[in-house]
Amino acid sequence: MLRVTKLTDYATVVLTVLAARPDDVLSASELADRAGLEAPTVAKVLKPLAQAGLVEGFRGANGGYRLARPADGIGLIEIVEAMEGPLGMTECSVHAGNCTIEHQCGVRANWRHINDVVVAALREVTLAQMLAPPSAVPAAPPDPKRIDLRLANA
Repeated sequence: MLRVTKLTDYATVVLTVLAARPDDVLSASELADRAGLEAPTVAKVLKPLAQAGLVEGFRGANGGYRLARPADGIGLIEIVEAMEGPLGMTECSVHAGNCTIEHQCGVRANWRHINDVVVAALREVTLAQMLAPPSAVPAAPPDPKRIDLRLANA
């Protein structure tokens, strides 16, 4: 199963808390309370988010964190890559030379294409869109040949 890690999921939750209050500077403990997470977990996700330039930290009595940019300018791919590194559906999607059958592989180009499609989809979804509740999707029999991505409109 292809999925993001729990820390990436938690990072997205923390960022949506900050996005909901863009003018506020929130401490790590306030973020933990609002996100429903443990304080050590929030501290753990804030470090790579700050290193990636997604949040900025402030020291002092009124210190804390806020988004470094508006939520509509932060794509989900940035969050995933901040927490997990470059997205790669397969090892050869990101790095050449790591596979013993690379020179005879007939599917590498297709995996790279799929990787590019997933990256583009994550780039198009913004943190601001993650704040909105999902729109109702009418019940219809699923088409086994199609994968729909439905997001709330910001």
